Amino acid sequence: MRYERLVIESGSTTCTLDLHPRLTVIAGVGKLERDSLIGELLAALASARSGVHLELVEDTGRRLAVFRADGKRPRVVDVDRVDDVTAQFSDGTGRIDLLAVTGLDAAAARRKLRFGAPDLRAASQGAALIRALAAADQAALWAAAETLLETEQILQAEAEALGSGPEDAAMIERVEQRHHRFEALHRRHERLRRLALVVAGLCTAAGAVVALLVDSVPALGLLLAACLAMVVSIVSRTRSERARGSEAEALAEVGAQSYLGFHLQRVNGMLSSEQARRRLMSAAEQNREAAEAWNALAGAIPVGWAVEHHEEITAAARVRIDISAHASISTEAAGGADDTTDLARVLVARLAELRHLGRSNESFPLLLDDPFADLDRGAKPALLELLSHTSGSPQLVYLTEDEDVASWARLEALTGALAVVEPAVEPAAAERERHRLTRSA
Repeated sequence: MRYERLVIESGSTTCTLDLHPRLTVIAGVGKLERDSLIGELLAALASARSGVHLELVEDTGRRLAVFRADGKRPRVVDVDRVDDVTAQFSDGTGRIDLLAVTGLDAAAARRKLRFGAPDLRAASQGAALIRALAAADQAALWAAAETLLETEQILQAEAEALGSGPEDAAMIERVEQRHHRFEALHRRHERLRRLALVVAGLCTAAGAVVALLVDSVPALGLLLAACLAMVVSIVSRTRSERARGSEAEALAEVGAQSYLGFHLQRVNGMLSSEQARRRLMSAAEQNREAAEAWNALAGAIPVGWAVEHHEEITAAARVRIDISAHASISTEAAGGADDTTDLARVLVARLAELRHLGRSNESFPLLLDDPFADLDRGAKPALLELLSHTSGSPQLVYLTEDEDVASWARLEALTGALAVVEPAVEPAAAERERHRLTRSA
């Protein structure tokens, strides 16, 4: 199957994303935006969240539209026949699950359908990573993996209970942290400002009296003290304003213009209560702690990749234990891990897997999370051409903030082989850029 259109409704705001049947490059999006958008694309396949609508085409050519209107029963409609086929995809609880026909759950789909730079490294250096994981404490390693997967499920459940996504939790937490930092610095500035005014006033008055009655030298010292107090106040104000600007940036990322507005809206709806918000933050905190525990044992190796290679890792660990302490164990890194040919093999293998996924052998789109971000510029063109030639089965959606990829995509889009989506520049930002160019001219 392939995406045709994703529609996200949030209050009076509607966001529509049309996707090319072969390859869509969404350029100029940072990590938070990529996480959020990939989360929406995956949630559209299997979620009970309202306001997330999807149009897609199955491998058979049947066109489906998934409607999740707020307050109404979700529906799936066969567009060409104008027929309600909800029963074919409903799990009985009101959830529309397009993954169920393949035997996949949401967690497995996330591992299969999302592919980023860590997955590329892990797949191309598989032998070396299996050796590295086999050398770790196996009991601790798999306990950490189980905890991380459990906390991800809890976070997903809490987010969906609020009509949100787990990716929103990171944005919400970022806003909260920056807001609390701004408030703390603002309170400190207000205290320092009042103290500075008192000190400056007393020192100035005392300096004037001393200058008239005694000598100008002691008076100069008092005036310098007054100036120092004002400098401290100015520095404090500068730090407070920087914190305000940092908070404003975080609020802009979640589509809010103020902290109050943030509590009245979030990325895809509204937080129902303070208690619900705290539950979501608690789940996000537990998930972060579990991720840190996993990273301490496994480094940057994705937990999904480790789970898929569980048998190989545990077998390697048993062999490692059985080998004599004096045996020579190769620690040589996987040859050619950065070689373009090896990376191409990894991509082709993932594409082939998604052409016939699960028991239904249905194809599914591959969501590329800036996988070439860490590569040398010289390796990118050949891999991008490979994606262009092999796209369509499966459909590819490439999200990136890499200008090399964006430039390539703009040229390729002229041929119609792919589509490029780039965030619109805000009017204020465009005006600032126009003034900058005018001044430089």
